[in-house]
Amino acid sequence: MKRNEFLRAVTGVVAGTSLFPIAQANAALSGRSVSAWPPVNGDDEQFWKFVRSQFPLTHDRAYFNTGGLGASPYSVIDAVKGKMDELERISETGHAYGLWKEIKADSAALLGCAPEELAFMRNTTEGINVVALGLPFKSGDEIITTTHEHVANSITWIALKKRKGVNFKFMEPSTDSAQENIDRIERLITKRTRLISIPHITTTTGQIFPIKEIAALAKRKNVWFFVDGAQSMGMMPFDLHDMGCDAYATSGHKWLLGPKETGLLYVRREMLDVIEPQFVGAYSDNGFNFEKGELAFHPTAQRYEYGTVNIPLRVGFHEAVKFIQRIGIDNVWKRDKALSNYLAEKFRLIPGVTVVSPHSDSERSAMISFKHEKLPFLELQSHLSKFDLRTRGVSEGAVNALRISCHIYNSFDELDRLVAGVLSATQG
Repeated sequence: MKRNEFLRAVTGVVAGTSLFPIAQANAALSGRSVSAWPPVNGDDEQFWKFVRSQFPLTHDRAYFNTGGLGASPYSVIDAVKGKMDELERISETGHAYGLWKEIKADSAALLGCAPEELAFMRNTTEGINVVALGLPFKSGDEIITTTHEHVANSITWIALKKRKGVNFKFMEPSTDSAQENIDRIERLITKRTRLISIPHITTTTGQIFPIKEIAALAKRKNVWFFVDGAQSMGMMPFDLHDMGCDAYATSGHKWLLGPKETGLLYVRREMLDVIEPQFVGAYSDNGFNFEKGELAFHPTAQRYEYGTVNIPLRVGFHEAVKFIQRIGIDNVWKRDKALSNYLAEKFRLIPGVTVVSPHSDSERSAMISFKHEKLPFLELQSHLSKFDLRTRGVSEGAVNALRISCHIYNSFDELDRLVAGVLSATQG
């Protein structure tokens, strides 16, 4: 029997029971069930206080590092624990095509793509590696990227240079205008350029790049276009089909608020046979014959998945998607922007403090990076930590600033507390 036929056979047995019987019981006992939610009102501060109550995140410390690691709500934690308990009681993997399709369908609705174009990943880094290893690069090929890359991109592309002999061209991001960044990329394109690889939102300053326009440029120049989406899913609304990139990797453990070691890779349908799977196994195929050496890859992005996986984490990822959808991604984005805009304006009133994130509202995300003209950023970070203020130092791209991530569990009171901490350091 083929592996996929076997999976379909056992799916009925596993899926015949409730997906979260234990998780549902835990949620009911703790008052965290969906039915307990008030009407969603993004303009009501009381609604956001209710949302904050859905997280076990301590109130003793103001947490401003969602760009590094998002806190998970109770519903996600309960889903993971409940599914783990359920599966361990019967010692089953819980693998089920129906479940996988359901998770991908809801994720695709949030991302603006087809479920068949999504593959489960452990994180953004794994998705980057799938693309880097899967594209048919040759020695001398050129990759255009930025000077503000996260370590996941830096190391992955350096390793590819060592393996394949590719070369890099670097674009220094401009905060003057979106068009200037498009122009800078276009000036770097040559006959050897094969790929443009940039972040949707930079990890350094929270700058939003004009992905749709860069995708159009890449298409005109017959160049592949990959986007690091680690900082976007769960923060802001977007549509991958409308943007037009060839591949997009993202994580579940940041703004989506999902379990750690979860993520997705989007590969545009037309690119599935271009980005070749390098790591394969059970579930990557659409049938094989070992004796004859015959293998057909799965017709969807599932070809990039393989082997036994952690179903409780995937169930938790799904719950995170539903948590964001319950609030509404437009409401999430409006709230995050209100917080970050408030903070940026407060910082601009402090003598000696410079906001290095873009001034343009259309290019600024929910992350605000700033520095002080006399106080080194690590020294300032250390000072703020004494007041239980969790920030993130940004050394990438020689930015040397502090980054503040504003998400739905943060409040204006916490931002005032942060501003007071910065004032105490700069006035001392």
